[in-house]
Amino acid sequence: MPIRVLVVDDSGFFRRRVTEMLNADPRLEVVGTAADGAQAVQMATQLSPDVITMDIEMPVMDGIAATRRIMALKPIPILMFSSLTTDGAQATLDALDAGAVDYLPKRFEDISRDRQEANRTLCDRVYAMATRGHAQLRRAPLATAATARTAARAAAVAPSRPPILRSAAAPAPVPRRGGYRVVAIGTSTGGPVALQKVLTKLPAGFPLPLLLIQHMPGSFTPAFAQRLNQQCAIEVKEARDGDELKGGTAFLAPGGKQMTLEQRAGRTLLRIAESEPGQNYKPSVDVTFSSVAGVFPGQTLAVVLTGMGADGREGARLLKQGGSTVWAQNESSCVVYGMPAAVVEAGLADQILPLEDVGPALAQRV
Repeated sequence: MPIRVLVVDDSGFFRRRVTEMLNADPRLEVVGTAADGAQAVQMATQLSPDVITMDIEMPVMDGIAATRRIMALKPIPILMFSSLTTDGAQATLDALDAGAVDYLPKRFEDISRDRQEANRTLCDRVYAMATRGHAQLRRAPLATAATARTAARAAAVAPSRPPILRSAAAPAPVPRRGGYRVVAIGTSTGGPVALQKVLTKLPAGFPLPLLLIQHMPGSFTPAFAQRLNQQCAIEVKEARDGDELKGGTAFLAPGGKQMTLEQRAGRTLLRIAESEPGQNYKPSVDVTFSSVAGVFPGQTLAVVLTGMGADGREGARLLKQGGSTVWAQNESSCVVYGMPAAVVEAGLADQILPLEDVGPALAQRV
């Protein structure tokens, strides 16, 4: 039976275009369309689709309010269509906070200049959300900035209970407590919510620098870093070329570029550079992980979270060869079990953890 999709947009042209693209995939079937958020809420209840594609700016009720209402009445995986502007980034992050699972640029040319590739990306994303997205809908409400900071400060002084770590196999030897120099986290589809869940669990006194690699457009990463910084007890910032690593700070790789490390005169600096031809992911988890493997061999704790594809697997392989530790998010808590699966199936994961355990495990381990 095909995946049933509800398409929501105030533009009749866009509704028809998305409908044609989805119906051309035998795995998918558009069972209804709506022209505003109020209609979307009503039809979501009546039709019980497997996935909803949702515009943000609509009359009567916008996409964010509609998402919030649907999540309260009948949780369904929602894919938001967003403009790649500063305002579009803020609105998309609001939609993710409201309960949307993922987003795509509304201009399909921003996905790929190859029309067939853009169509395939949309269909694959919808299919993946239908098969894996419901696990993410069972998550607890996202923390506000105030509650996240309060919880993180409490974690810094409260006795810690070691989290349960699910092992993929016999764990490889890991550095002693305090033996790590950096934490590197890579993610893609479902990553904005996953990163928020992880980072808001870290206390203000978290001693290590963190490198965050999230597949995200360049217009989104400044707003995303700012939002995380407001929500977390640690500092979060978009990385800039020449930044020096420092404990208690998370550096988010800028969208559209690559983030690597360089050691100079006893200092470890971030290098932000344009992507080279042929690099599909911008930023790329593999690029950053590989660089970290060369600078901090045996002293890195790497984490691969939810995402499509296999970005991060080869970088994780280099980290493991140098004696570092690799964790992967478990299947049931992923929006898309692609990137973590690639690491697990390659035998590179020392531990496999549910998303809710990753933050506490990081705080306890380092």
